Order: sequence, then C-alpha cells, then structure tokens
Amino acid sequence: MAISHRKSLRKPTGGRYKQQGRKKQFHETGKEPALTKLDKKRNKYVRGMGANRKVRLLAAETANLFDPKAKKYEQVKIKTIVENPANRHFVRRNIMTKGTVIETEKGKARITSRPGQDGAVNAVLVS
Repeated sequence: MAISHRKSLRKPTGGRYKQQGRKKQFHETGKEPALTKLDKKRNKYVRGMGANRKVRLLAAETANLFDPKAKKYEQVKIKTIVENPANRHFVRRNIMTKGTVIETEKGKARITSRPGQDGAVNAVLVS
C-alpha cells in the first residue's frame, strides 16, 4: 500500500465523509522516512516535482559543527547519539533527526538540519 498524504475518508467520530469521486493522485503520494544512521556516508537521490532532485542522507559519520563562541564551522566525526526528542528508541538504533543530541570530538552538539531532507548533518555545539 502506498503512503498517501490525502485527506482521510473518515471523520474523527468514525463516520464517513461524502465520496470525493476520484482515485489517489500522484501528487498526494509520500515516501518512507530516510532514518539517517550513524555509519559510513551513503546518499540516495529522489526525484522531486519539476525536474528537481532531493538528496536523502541514509548514513553519515561526520557533521558540520558550528562553534558559537568562536563563530566558526568545522567538520567533525560523530562518536555516538546521546538523545533524540523525536523518538527515544532512535537512540538505540543510532538514527539522527533534527533536534538529536550527538557526541562529537569537540563535545555535545544538537543537530539543526534535517538529514533525511537536506543531505547533510549540520549541528551547533551545546557543551
């Protein structure tokens, strides 16, 4: 079954809305989440609307780290995932999303980008 972002056919009470009289449309389809892991870098290119291409980051081992005190960017190696507010089970599976706290060579950092959408792991040093 395809993932769809179409409006539900059922009301919150369980009743049905009136039939829309059409099938699923291509522009309503969705994709599986990328679930970026901590591993050797792997990308996947996905077709977008209007000849655009989106880079899905499937795995990464480095992050573009911003140090707010020095106001400098640096590429550092990710050691481990410390916490993930999106899902507590993502920590055990080493999955990175926006808001994830990672342990790097420079210290703890919070991911500010969406790796599955942007194709890069950008982070800000926390401590």
